[in-house]
Amino acid sequence: MAVKIRLRRMGAKKNPFFRVVVADSRFPRDGRFIEEIGYYNPQTDPAEIKIDSEKALKWLKNGAQPTDTVRLLLKKTGIIE
Repeated sequence: MAVKIRLRRMGAKKNPFFRVVVADSRFPRDGRFIEEIGYYNPQTDPAEIKIDSEKALKWLKNGAQPTDTVRLLLKKTGIIE
């Protein structure tokens, strides 16, 4: 099972916000997921990012691969270098 940390789109049309979730890579983008570890709201100024660092580090140590966007968010919050 290839596990990824990725964004799940929520919100209304043209007003998105995203939840950061851990999901199997075979599941659809907005489909089933294993665990929710945070959220990202690009609509606010500055963008609001809240990620549970303990859960994120646990999944990274267990082999979950973050997507490119999530990797940037993790760097901005200081969870990874």
